[in-house]
Amino acid sequence: MISFILILIITAVIAVFSVQNAYPVKITFVIWSFEASLAIVIFLSVLAGLLMAAVLSLPGKIRRMSKDRAIHKPDVGTPGPR
Repeated sequence: MISFILILIITAVIAVFSVQNAYPVKITFVIWSFEASLAIVIFLSVLAGLLMAAVLSLPGKIRRMSKDRAIHKPDVGTPGPR
């Protein structure tokens, strides 16, 4: 229930932010140039940053997962105590 309320609050904040920053801005990158809403530009920039952080943290997560599997893997070849 708490996560649902938190999602509603975040959605409301994003909606207010988008309405307040709806004016167009000109974006120029190397040879590309276009106009877009400031809210969309900021949202896409944050999304790109989150995606980059997720991709860069992936190798460490994979290493930790494989290490955890190795620790919790039962020894099949050795007999247990009797």
